[in-house]
Amino acid sequence: MIDPAFWRDKKVLITGHTGFKGSWLCLWLHHLGAKVTGYALSPPTNPSIFQCAKISSLVDSIIDDVRSKESVQKAINQANPDIIIHMAAQPLVRLSYQYPAETYEINVMGTVNVLEAARVAVQNGMKIKAIINVTTDKVYENREWVWGYREQDVLGGYDPYSSSKACSEQVTASYRNAFFHPDRYHQHGVAIASARAGNVIGGGDWALDRLIPDCLSALIKGEKITIRNPKAIRPWQHVLEPLKGYLMLAEKMWGNGKDYAQSWNFGPNEEDAKSVEWIVQQLCERWGAGACFEAERTDPQWHEAQYLKLDCSKAKSVIGWKPNWSLEQTLDSIIFWHKAYQQKQDVREICLAQIAAYTDRTQ
Repeated sequence: MIDPAFWRDKKVLITGHTGFKGSWLCLWLHHLGAKVTGYALSPPTNPSIFQCAKISSLVDSIIDDVRSKESVQKAINQANPDIIIHMAAQPLVRLSYQYPAETYEINVMGTVNVLEAARVAVQNGMKIKAIINVTTDKVYENREWVWGYREQDVLGGYDPYSSSKACSEQVTASYRNAFFHPDRYHQHGVAIASARAGNVIGGGDWALDRLIPDCLSALIKGEKITIRNPKAIRPWQHVLEPLKGYLMLAEKMWGNGKDYAQSWNFGPNEEDAKSVEWIVQQLCERWGAGACFEAERTDPQWHEAQYLKLDCSKAKSVIGWKPNWSLEQTLDSIIFWHKAYQQKQDVREICLAQIAAYTDRTQ
């Protein structure tokens, strides 16, 4: 489903390459033979998969702030990319309550800066063919209903993070309509799409205030896991699932940008939208060694949605994308990854082995 021949020697600019998703994407693209330039702040955690897998040795890594219009423009001019995948973000809901202005600056103006720099570069003769803005499943106005949100459903956002990402979607749509309209694709040759993914999980995520990293931290220390929202249902998926979607989407946009310059959902199958409590129980069973958990007894400080699912029918029928791993396989891979890491195995090799196992099932 991913064409290695397509990616060989393609110049790809990834913003947010030092983060969890960005690091996995850098590894995959380098493995496919792409020439990757990354633009982001320093890794947000220590340890980080970016450092442990020595990704800076595989890509042209630019450490800078997406809020700097001039620096973003300079990076795009330097990279001269064929494809841009914009993932740099403030990605945490609870942090957005503490730093709302910063969240909007990064998630909204960061998107503006990337798209504006691309627009100027194209105006000056650069041949950028595809731009994908990666947002989130939380861009939808959450009505707590039991069916999945579709791409045409109303955007919204209760918290600053969700709202900022919905704003990022509006910015993307505006730049697409105003400067790179699909109806004028034969003139400008640039396709702009947005990709909305579910809750991504996988080995090497050490982000603060995320369920899987928090659980693994407690398990490694032999402590009881404490969860704050046990009944909340989320569309969990392995990080490689949406990344495959971005790569497949970029290939389609390259071949026929007019038809694919849209928004796209990439989430798990319906049966893999599970509660927080289910996830933690499964992790404990897989970890063994007396692992256990309990729910917090205090009322949550901030509002969090209870029910969120994506309808991915469009990506499945139009792009041919579909999830590869069940949630059980995903959790197995996470436990394996972190136990291998504890045993001081080579992190890059662990990741590449999991990418190989994943793509073997894809073909």
